[in-house]
Amino acid sequence: MSDRPIDRAGERTGARPTERPIAGAVHAAQDIRETARRLAGVHEATLAGDHVPAEAPRDTPRAVIGESWRRVLDRGVDPERANDQHLLSMAELEFRRQRSQLASVLPVLSGGLLPTADATQQIMVVTDAEGRVLWRDGSAPIRRMADRLGFDKGADWTEGVVGTNAIGTALVARSPVLVHSAEHFLRSHHQWTCAAAPLHDPRDGRLLGTVDVSGPAYSFHPTTLALVSAVARLAEGELRTRHHASLERLRSSAAPMLARIGGRALAVDAHGWTAAVTGMTPPDRVALPKEPEAGPVWLPRYGMCTLEPLPGGWLIRLGRPEPAPEPPRVVLDLGGPGGPAVTVAGPAGSWSHALTPRHAELLFVLAAHPRGRSAAELARDLFGDGGRTVTVRAELSRLRRNLAGVLAHRPYRFADGVEVELRLPTRAVELLPHSTAPTVLAARRAGAGHGMA
Repeated sequence: MSDRPIDRAGERTGARPTERPIAGAVHAAQDIRETARRLAGVHEATLAGDHVPAEAPRDTPRAVIGESWRRVLDRGVDPERANDQHLLSMAELEFRRQRSQLASVLPVLSGGLLPTADATQQIMVVTDAEGRVLWRDGSAPIRRMADRLGFDKGADWTEGVVGTNAIGTALVARSPVLVHSAEHFLRSHHQWTCAAAPLHDPRDGRLLGTVDVSGPAYSFHPTTLALVSAVARLAEGELRTRHHASLERLRSSAAPMLARIGGRALAVDAHGWTAAVTGMTPPDRVALPKEPEAGPVWLPRYGMCTLEPLPGGWLIRLGRPEPAPEPPRVVLDLGGPGGPAVTVAGPAGSWSHALTPRHAELLFVLAAHPRGRSAAELARDLFGDGGRTVTVRAELSRLRRNLAGVLAHRPYRFADGVEVELRLPTRAVELLPHSTAPTVLAARRAGAGHGMA
């Protein structure tokens, strides 16, 4: 199979005219074993340095494979064994999963690929941009076979570690790639076939990772690469839709504030993408600091500005900030009829945000401990287990997307100068009634001390 989707004329694929698509060869011969035998001969001849005449193209590797073999030979990869594999720790794996944009489209990838992978004895693998395996699912027997190759969650599947393979080669080529049988550089992988497509951030084209379908060579099917490529494009489309939806929510929140501002101002998301402006031509994106904070800040192109937090982003006032603005005021309402919510009032106005049960628990703990809590302390507060710091950090990272400038870290707390009002229900039993967090349970028991009946 070619490393690009193939149509009859090859016109839309950009395929090089000298490449022979594997899919066509297998389909014509109806003999996967013969194709594997021929590829093994090409592999051995190439590694031995044998010169093959140009008039014998069937006995030379496809361009994408030949280029990859040259790269891994230059890297000193041994075809008899992979370079040392250093799996990610479970904490680091979970951290990468939580940070990855691909987590939000995992249902799209699974829904498009897993039914086929299960039916054809294959597995689906999703990696990050560094080639680390973040998720793996599919046929249980094939997962066990993959385990014996070290093809497990947390593994490094780049060319420099495991040689030519669909994932590592797709990361370099930045295009869909199929690697069949002896096209793999490592001999231990010759019994496998794999098809991978890169996944990009539709906003700026940044590489996010790959999605791959792998299995024994006998499970090869000519349509696998086309399916993987189509599902990758579907996932990128979902990311684009989610981006537009988040900007629209931010635009709705910011509109009342922008209407009251006399000068120039922008509402941008946490990554600087513009949702709305007033008094100026809207740019696509504003370059924000790596860790923006509320208050005065110098921004390229705009000079001195003032940042104010918005749910999911920032309000940017252009021009030198006015002296001594009023500090933000936060109302954490855990007793309202509409469920837990937080309201933030700043110089430009106020906005409210509904809270998930977990985020309500976190803010309750932080309100009760104004000096702050470490990740381990919050883990004990919420789960009774100080070791669950990865989960705590991931939840706080999500929470800070909506409360940037209001929450601080090291330790986690409400930022200095923020006035916090905690509104509790009148009856202790109604305090986050579905929560089993130790701190919440203790607060219910001591309800009278918190002003509750």
